[in-house]
Amino acid sequence: MDLFRHQAARAQRGQPLAERMRPTSLEAFEGQRHLLAPGKMLERAIVSDQVPSLILWGPPGTGKTTLARIVAKRTGARFVSLSAVGAGVKELREQVAEAAEQRDHFGKRTILFVDEIHRFNKAQQDALLPHVEAGTVTLIGATTENPSFEVNAPLLSRCRVVRLESLGEEALLAILRRALAEDRELARAGVAVDDELLMIFARAADGDARRALTSLEVAISLAPGPGPLARETVEQALQRRTLLYDRAGEEHYNVVSAFIKSMRGSDPDAAVYWMTRMLEAGEDPLFVVRRMVIFASEDVGNADPRALQLAVACMEAVRFVGLPEGVLPMTQTAAYLACAPKSNTALTAYARARKDVLERGPLPVPLKLRNAVTSLMQDQGYGGGYRYPHDFDGHYVPERYLPDELAASRYYTPGEQGEEAAIAARLAELERRRGGSG
Repeated sequence: MDLFRHQAARAQRGQPLAERMRPTSLEAFEGQRHLLAPGKMLERAIVSDQVPSLILWGPPGTGKTTLARIVAKRTGARFVSLSAVGAGVKELREQVAEAAEQRDHFGKRTILFVDEIHRFNKAQQDALLPHVEAGTVTLIGATTENPSFEVNAPLLSRCRVVRLESLGEEALLAILRRALAEDRELARAGVAVDDELLMIFARAADGDARRALTSLEVAISLAPGPGPLARETVEQALQRRTLLYDRAGEEHYNVVSAFIKSMRGSDPDAAVYWMTRMLEAGEDPLFVVRRMVIFASEDVGNADPRALQLAVACMEAVRFVGLPEGVLPMTQTAAYLACAPKSNTALTAYARARKDVLERGPLPVPLKLRNAVTSLMQDQGYGGGYRYPHDFDGHYVPERYLPDELAASRYYTPGEQGEEAAIAARLAELERRRGGSG
């Protein structure tokens, strides 16, 4: 056994840390609890040895290759790995023929792992199809692209698509701690790394375990000798300055507040600056986008209704492309919101209505506004006297829609900025018509 361990250790020499620390069991696999927690779909399939052909879809460094290897090991299957960048139909056919021989003569199943399967063209994907359907191989494809667009429909229909998520900070911290505790080459360096510095690596990795481990390995290689790792060495390894920004502390709230107040104050330069501070310090981009979506209604509102459309589109764009390219729609949106006319009437209207709801309780709906869906309801007067606005000139008829006790209440008072000036003029005209109707 000592000989085998020595040979395994020698085989690992020269491998990057991310490869040396690749987990070999479900128990050591960090993240993806939505798939691998006890009782979840994929965990049940692996434990029961009923793994179907899979398409693993997720960002880089989330464990797609590692998970495929663990599946093969746990189920006792042969593991054959191909890269779609270099493999062609010839290589596919050779591997499928070998898989058929192993199955027929030795009863051995084969897991065919195809990395970057989205790079296979139609002919290559078609060549896989009959062998996946016949069960000659269990296909596990890995892709960072949406398989709905990149994998042929016939092949996709024979696979289960599994979505992997970017690793959270706690999962990355666990991976980095395990590397420091278990990797012999890191141990030989004698460099101590505290959790505060490990958190910097975790945040800079943007959910990518490979990137986190590579950065840690580079930093330790740059350390002048045994002892505590210096923050300056971390910055050198990451090739950027680590900014003062504690996502759970005061500075987090200070920078977020400055960002929102800059947009509210119509200063696009300051808004972009504070947004950049957050992103470069490792803030979750979707946290920043959520603040912009809220701001678009709270501080711009109907003064420019397009602001909310742009903020929601920004959210979808960031989810679709991720970082670093996602900073472009984010910068566009932050600048637009800062430059947009401002109105807080969405906030004030809701606050006024909420006050009456809480103070007056559930006032009854006027009978004329209720739907008479049964004859009994009609007999009770439901819907009686309701006038359908589209039957009148201008698609409007003076009517009261609030409960009688709140007839004089006004919640929404449009401002004078942007589109709300036109809204105010229309409401004034409708009020004049209501007064003229008696």
